[in-house]
Amino acid sequence: MNRVLFSLALSFPLTATPLAAQSILQQAYIKSSHPDASDQFGVSVAMSGNTAVVGVYNEDSNATGVNGNAANNSAADAGAVFVFVRSGSTWAQQAYLKPSNTDAGDRFGYSVGISGDTIVVGAYGEDSSATGVGGNQGDNSATDSGAAYVFTRSGSTWTQQAYLKASNTDTTDQFGLSVAISGDTILVGSFNEDSGNAADPNDDTLFNAGAAYVFTRSGTTWSQQAYLKPTTLGWNDRFGWHVTISGDTAVVSSSNEDSNATGVDGDATNDAASDAGAAWVFVRSGSTWSQQAFLKASNTDPSDNFGFAVAIDGDTIAVGAIGEDSAAVGVGGDQSDNSSSNSGAVYVFHRDGSTWSQQAYLKSDNCGQGDFFGDAVSCSGDTLLAGARYEDSSATGVGGDGANNAASSAGAAYVFQRCGEVWGELAYLKASNTGSSDFFGDVVCVDGTTALVTARTEDGGSPGINGPNN
Repeated sequence: MNRVLFSLALSFPLTATPLAAQSILQQAYIKSSHPDASDQFGVSVAMSGNTAVVGVYNEDSNATGVNGNAANNSAADAGAVFVFVRSGSTWAQQAYLKPSNTDAGDRFGYSVGISGDTIVVGAYGEDSSATGVGGNQGDNSATDSGAAYVFTRSGSTWTQQAYLKASNTDTTDQFGLSVAISGDTILVGSFNEDSGNAADPNDDTLFNAGAAYVFTRSGTTWSQQAYLKPTTLGWNDRFGWHVTISGDTAVVSSSNEDSNATGVDGDATNDAASDAGAAWVFVRSGSTWSQQAFLKASNTDPSDNFGFAVAIDGDTIAVGAIGEDSAAVGVGGDQSDNSSSNSGAVYVFHRDGSTWSQQAYLKSDNCGQGDFFGDAVSCSGDTLLAGARYEDSSATGVGGDGANNAASSAGAAYVFQRCGEVWGELAYLKASNTGSSDFFGDVVCVDGTTALVTARTEDGGSPGINGPNN
């Protein structure tokens, strides 16, 4: 169906006691200051305290730097990022970010991360053949090699601090497809990278195996600290599809990994479950990174795409598996019932010392075929947020009728909370202007008591904050 596509982000304050939703309300309806057809505002989001970052990877302005001319649509799909800040309960746009080398098709903003006053932005379609930090941005001889950009804030002013490339830049590697940041450490995924040898980034013998790169900052200077590969990797695994980091712990996923192992540290060499998916945990000691764990679902199955989304906070990891097929509902249901194709699931892992184990198996309370529950996950403390972009209810707001399938692919988000070691569903979130094919829940973020949920194919045309939901 041909549609004019706009998008939004919704902010929900989660002021609730454990496992009892007392007061979860929509706080804001956020749009680009210059909404335009097919921009897909909300393809990525990140939040740190009172600052929210929203990526718009199909935005078309040829502006460069900060707060340029957003109305100039002469660079198709160049991409952009918008920064919003909250004062009290009021949100306002603070900055409009573009890279220093804006170019059509770069897809700047496909991935974003924020930690305090530092933002990292991925542009997987950037074409420079530069390597490392601060290279030649004008050389477009490596198509879709990808890049990442670092911006920092002083007061309320943002500036670009660094331009990051892989140490082994290559055509179509798509470095920057995923990014994450924690303090002075940035993690970047490059899911089409081709090396089959962790000791030789230029090996290029394992097509689309994937890689991840760690960068660290000393003062204002960034440098690459590590090149991450798992102990076992295969052709087309696309390691680096999604990345997340918390302190000295990084998680990198491959939703196309093929092992039929289950649980933690199983046999990664068995390729009997195509596209089952996996996630790897890496830890840092000093400046040295090593693999700590290999995570698989407790009910591994082909095409489950475990690792489609990952999130970490401290000793808790959440992993989404959009292709999981169980018809179970809620927490700890029957994992072996494969009667609801692509309903999706989320798996929670917890670390005790250096040992990881699965703590919970989560399903939505209105589990439906093709919902893709778990296509986005985020966790903060004892709160977990999961999206299901293809959920079909026409409900609006918080706690509506999830059994009403009158709005195809409207999307939904679900809040889970942990009490001790027990998880329960706290709330069912829908947009205030639910519409078919809006994909609400396609990307989610939770930080403390605030949840941010996007609907990147929402159709409202009003710019800015809390405009008409037309």
